[in-house]
Amino acid sequence: MRVGKLEVEVRLGDLTQQEADAIVNPANSQLWMGGGAAGALKRAGGEQIEREARKHAPLEVGRAVATTAGRLKARWVVHAPTMERPAMATTAEKVYKATLAALRCANELGAESIVIPGMGTGVGGVPADQAAAAMVRAIREFEPTASSLTRVVLCDLSEPMVRAWREALVRK
Repeated sequence: MRVGKLEVEVRLGDLTQQEADAIVNPANSQLWMGGGAAGALKRAGGEQIEREARKHAPLEVGRAVATTAGRLKARWVVHAPTMERPAMATTAEKVYKATLAALRCANELGAESIVIPGMGTGVGGVPADQAAAAMVRAIREFEPTASSLTRVVLCDLSEPMVRAWREALVRK
């Protein structure tokens, strides 16, 4: 589906197995990669991802930083905090800010493709429909520069998250 200048695909699947220039880690501001998507990315990609990320901590919600992707099928992991501390509740507004920051960071890197999981939906506690609406709002408002970012893959293991993205994308 086309959203502005971006081709957006929704996929049910394992974030750690996706191929793209960048994969998003829905991080905490301390950039510890313990559980959820962050933990899965660290286990699949290697400890060096967290070691490199921690050098940028604390990173406020609304900003993003890129690191190596280790053994993942990507060039970069883009760490975009959705919460200040590990395992704390977050909000749909923070999900929006994190998604927009991740898109901007990937674009600045020169990435053409990015894979984003459900943001803030695990320990953050944001319901899938609210997270999807916030993420799709960020995608719609994002303006890629020049000819960099062209493809966004929304990928999650959760069927309710995948359904929520599909519903949010067809809403105007």
